[in-house]
Amino acid sequence: MTRVQANLVLLLSAAIWGGGFVAQATAMDRIGPFWFVGLRFAIAAAAVLPFALMEQKRIGRAPTSAEMIDFALVGCALFAGAITQQIGLMTTTVTNSSFLTGLYVVFVPVLSILVFRKAPHWIIWPVALLSLFGIFLLAGASVSSLSTGDFWSILCAVFWAMQILLAGHFVSRSSRPLALSATQFAVCAVLAMAGGLLLEPLSLESVRASLVEILYVGLISSGLAFVLQVVGQRYTTAPQAAIFLSSEALFGAFFGAVLLGESLPATGYVGCGLIFMAMLLVELVPEILKRRNNSRRMRA
Repeated sequence: MTRVQANLVLLLSAAIWGGGFVAQATAMDRIGPFWFVGLRFAIAAAAVLPFALMEQKRIGRAPTSAEMIDFALVGCALFAGAITQQIGLMTTTVTNSSFLTGLYVVFVPVLSILVFRKAPHWIIWPVALLSLFGIFLLAGASVSSLSTGDFWSILCAVFWAMQILLAGHFVSRSSRPLALSATQFAVCAVLAMAGGLLLEPLSLESVRASLVEILYVGLISSGLAFVLQVVGQRYTTAPQAAIFLSSEALFGAFFGAVLLGESLPATGYVGCGLIFMAMLLVELVPEILKRRNNSRRMRA
């Protein structure tokens, strides 16, 4: 797969996730966030497992214990991102959640410093300030207007950034995207269901009432889109993956407007625009400068 093809795969994944925001939000009327996340990823794990076994047969050996630990770490990051996003959707809009979650594109390079000791490009710091100002406008130009759900969504973006960073790192080392996907889904499902047993009631009626949403996000948003993400990340860089995946904010806002009738004040749209501009700048500026430097070297 070429890098262009990989990035298009990531774009498709982002479009699927954008549509999933609507299903995730409407399901919260009938089922708690822990059980929703647990059932969602249990279905995803079951759907991907046969393909992971086929992958194992093709490779000729099972994943090592070290690889399974790596995959489980990705699953822990996935759980943290999924549950904070779901809790946030209880008290914020699909539009706000999708754009605030998209801040992971800024957090990925920052976390690269902390996790892999890779210094980010200088553009990260002005872009981070631009993102913060975008959040300020998205909240109606008042920090006090940020809802609890908005703060959960920002925290979710940190965990999504970690999941993207770890998934890209470990899949490139193991070349087992399907095993990684199945393992992270299973770990996430177990952790979420454990939380559900401790914190939330569950009834067959609530599951039945939200079954369409659970199946959509389980089979499509999780089983398909996350596998596409992991496969695509084998052939591109983490920052490039983040920028294409961040387009889910636009898809989420679009589906929220079309299917749920959500709208924002003028300052909110400006804030969304600034956040998306930050997402683009963090990827485009380093790439443009890199090409200019290469061009100058060739001339010299």
